[in-house]
Amino acid sequence: MEKKVRLTLPDGSVREYPQGVTAAEVVKSIGPGLAKAALAAALDGRPVDLSTPINSDAAFAALTFDSPEGRQVYRHSASHLMAQAVTELYPGTKVAIGPAIEDGFYYDFERDAPFTPEDLAKIEAKMAEIVRRDLPIEREEVPREKALEHFRALGESYKVELITELPAGETISFYRQGDFVDLCRGPHLASTGRIKFFKLLSVAGAYWRGDERNKMLQRIYGTAFDKKEQLDAHLAKLEEIKKRDHRRLGKEMDLFSLHEEAGAGLAFWHPKGARMRSIVEQHWRERHFAGGYEVLYTPHIGKEWVWQTSGHLKFYRENMYSPLDIDGANYYLKPVNCPMQILIYKSGHYSYRDLPLRWAELGTVYRYERSGTLTGLFRVRGFTQDDAHIICTPAQMDDEILRVLDFSLSMLADFGFKDVKIELSVRDPQNPGKYAGLDDMWVKAEASLVKALKSRGIDYQRMEGEAVFYGPKIDIKIRDSLARLWQCSTIQFDFNMPAAFDMTYIAEDGSKQRPYMVHRALLGSLERFFGVLIEHYAGNFPLWIAPVQVAVMSITDAQRDYAAGVADQLAAAGLRVKRFLGSEKVGAKIRDAELEKIPYMAVAGAREAASGQVSLRRHGQGDLGARPVAELIAKLRAEVDGKARPED
Repeated sequence: MEKKVRLTLPDGSVREYPQGVTAAEVVKSIGPGLAKAALAAALDGRPVDLSTPINSDAAFAALTFDSPEGRQVYRHSASHLMAQAVTELYPGTKVAIGPAIEDGFYYDFERDAPFTPEDLAKIEAKMAEIVRRDLPIEREEVPREKALEHFRALGESYKVELITELPAGETISFYRQGDFVDLCRGPHLASTGRIKFFKLLSVAGAYWRGDERNKMLQRIYGTAFDKKEQLDAHLAKLEEIKKRDHRRLGKEMDLFSLHEEAGAGLAFWHPKGARMRSIVEQHWRERHFAGGYEVLYTPHIGKEWVWQTSGHLKFYRENMYSPLDIDGANYYLKPVNCPMQILIYKSGHYSYRDLPLRWAELGTVYRYERSGTLTGLFRVRGFTQDDAHIICTPAQMDDEILRVLDFSLSMLADFGFKDVKIELSVRDPQNPGKYAGLDDMWVKAEASLVKALKSRGIDYQRMEGEAVFYGPKIDIKIRDSLARLWQCSTIQFDFNMPAAFDMTYIAEDGSKQRPYMVHRALLGSLERFFGVLIEHYAGNFPLWIAPVQVAVMSITDAQRDYAAGVADQLAAAGLRVKRFLGSEKVGAKIRDAELEKIPYMAVAGAREAASGQVSLRRHGQGDLGARPVAELIAKLRAEVDGKARPED
């Protein structure tokens, strides 16, 4: 009697097939449309090739380009396609690794000559040729020694290194397409002909395994899509990202600069950028005071004892800078603010009546980042973090978590970020022993985070095993105007530091108890958040945070005094004004104000001066008509006070 396997499909239906049926045959039996769209399959959630035989009951799903797993398979195969093209065009080039990444793929190569834009065009053409060959992509499992022998014979030292580091008993698999063979776990597409639309984007240097002590390789980035319109839309988005690059706009708008000669990864805030930052910080303080927080300031350096007690010297030393010898003692630049705030707590005596405490700080921290990872304001070595710590009793925990969740979402909305993705990082249930704190504390903390999210009807992704060792957390990622996600807010329980620093409070029964402590970073790094703001708005900031809100300009010298008086009135109303009162033509003044992305322009000519009005222009929109100065002030104040965004 023929053995059968039972496969449960995504809709819950169950189908029986002969044992050994391939994933491709199952997909074909479901329907021709799915068979055409399927790139791979998943058995019990594990992606596999379509050629994989199925020998036991399982949950079965076809993976198409519409799924994250399907896109990963598609782009991983595109990286192999590119590697084959490179090795055919440039014999002797060594291949390293080539994964799929978000929206694309890359492959690292060792080659003496640098890849040029002309080379990328040749590689793309060769890739198209290999696609036309429609080569089958075949998986082969091989013994370790055979794998080593194969790549040693080719001189592929990077593959040899990867194989030697695989644990004993690990399955080693090759993927073959024509004469090209790569070391890979897979899965992959059935053939090269399945890859439809792709584009090579750029070349960058990359140290082997990200280690600066290793050889610098050449990394070619590319992207691939299943439909031409998807590729075209993505390439258009990349062009828009280039236009919005905060490094370019920051220079053009005179907001900040970076100086290699002074130190990589250090931001210099220019007057306009510093004005914006001070506005953001002032709003942050006002919201925190109104929200029941107190603001702290703590030192930038601390003795070795602080970081030994906190655990940073044990677990985080590679991200800290070398110590300073001060009077024979080692001092370190602080990588975090938490221990300093705890020392303030330790200097007092608290009972349950004093809790909760909500302490916030705009604290500058210093962390070592490899030079190759530094990216404008997005990744720097010195940055200001808007840290807060909530210290509370177990009974207060649920209310405080809900409070901080609401506060975080409200503050992000102030800056125009209302579209968010929430991730809940919890323990690995299979390995509870690797986490700090009592099991009961973890259970209650995770339940409190879930309760807060559910009470607000917020969808979230549960990330099993993603919690750091000292507590579960909520991560809030904001989605910008180009649909990119940015990590900003974190609500993080900490069961390690309260114990390490022996934090206690006097409970109702007179006993000493350990408080719960919640870390909360809201905007995250101010530098990084500033970079996100620039790119989100393309420099066209909401009026309330724009460094200059109104450009006042005269048409001729005859209106200079009147325009100056208008500027004085606007400034007296608390608006930030730039005067364009020179002898240049008004068209040149308007052009300069547009280039500076000043939100509004108040133009005064003879007619306006005679009637006590100004002609109002909006950046990017043009003329809004004449209006009295008092009406203009009322309009702009309402926009500032309401924190309206440009599109509102």
